[in-house]
Amino acid sequence: MAEINTLNKVTSLATSSSSTSSPVESEGKSFAEILKGSIDEGNLLQKESEKALADIATGQVKDLHQAAIAIGKAENSMKLMLEVRNKAISAYKEILRTQI
Repeated sequence: MAEINTLNKVTSLATSSSSTSSPVESEGKSFAEILKGSIDEGNLLQKESEKALADIATGQVKDLHQAAIAIGKAENSMKLMLEVRNKAISAYKEILRTQI
């Protein structure tokens, strides 16, 4: 009898959760907006890195540690963007290979 009650509870939870959630959530940003924001952020980090390198070269750097951090962030951001690009190209090629 306890098994039946447990089964009824699970079934009622499953039906109530499926009726309250929609399959497509319209909240949040679109993929294009997220991608554009990430590219803009990467571009900003690259500009900060270039400024830090210029400051180091001219001797105007006040904090070498912060300059090194800015350069490291830009490097990691570029690596991440390249990996995302490679994955997107790989997925596109996989779609092209799919037979209909």
